[in-house]
Amino acid sequence: MSEDRAEPAGKFAVELPVFAGPFRLLADLILDQKIDVCDVPVARVTDLYLSYSKDADRWSLEEATWFLAVCALLLELKVGRLMPRQEVLDEEDLLGMSPDLAYARSLELAAIRQVAADLARRMEEESLHHARDAGPPPEFQHLYPDVMERVSAGDLAGIAAVLLRPPPMIDLYHVTPIRYSMEEAVTAVTSALGRVGRARFRELVADCEERIHVVVRFLALLELYRDGKVELAQAETFGEIDVEWRGEVTR
Repeated sequence: MSEDRAEPAGKFAVELPVFAGPFRLLADLILDQKIDVCDVPVARVTDLYLSYSKDADRWSLEEATWFLAVCALLLELKVGRLMPRQEVLDEEDLLGMSPDLAYARSLELAAIRQVAADLARRMEEESLHHARDAGPPPEFQHLYPDVMERVSAGDLAGIAAVLLRPPPMIDLYHVTPIRYSMEEAVTAVTSALGRVGRARFRELVADCEERIHVVVRFLALLELYRDGKVELAQAETFGEIDVEWRGEVTR
């Protein structure tokens, strides 16, 4: 095996007209605006990385994820640089360029001043009105109608039946029940790897009867990988996923 093939995945280097060296350093220089992103051919860098990562010994899931995120960011920066930028004019530039716009703005300000003066006048007039806190004098109380005169016991019962009726039941027939939880999937993966120590993902889902069981078990595997309890390796794109247990192996 040559010295170039013995490099770890973190030492991926590129050789471009504007830069030659580690790709991580190139990404830092672009983000620091020390190298123009338009001078970096992202397609060329991607081809170099694909050919670089064909060797299973140098494939790293973390490194590949970081590379995809950085390339997506570089493409976004390049598109932003290549797209034409619309010139934004401030208010003074707009008023200076169009006398009609300045006249319309003066009419708008005059209307705002008129509305503000009208609101101030109305608020001053309303401040002179006061609500009556006391009830009517005794000699005039008989003149007020009785609001409960035409209300019967049946009317009150109908109102009470509407207000006190039990809440409607919510029909959940359309909601798919949870038939396989994440906790069960984690337990199954942990138990299987604890016995053999190393297995392929296909073997870990061999007992799954439905597709949802496979999906949840894969999510459980990612959860264990995040916690550092398993190590994942994939030799080629869409190839077999090798899972290695980092804990104690039970016999």
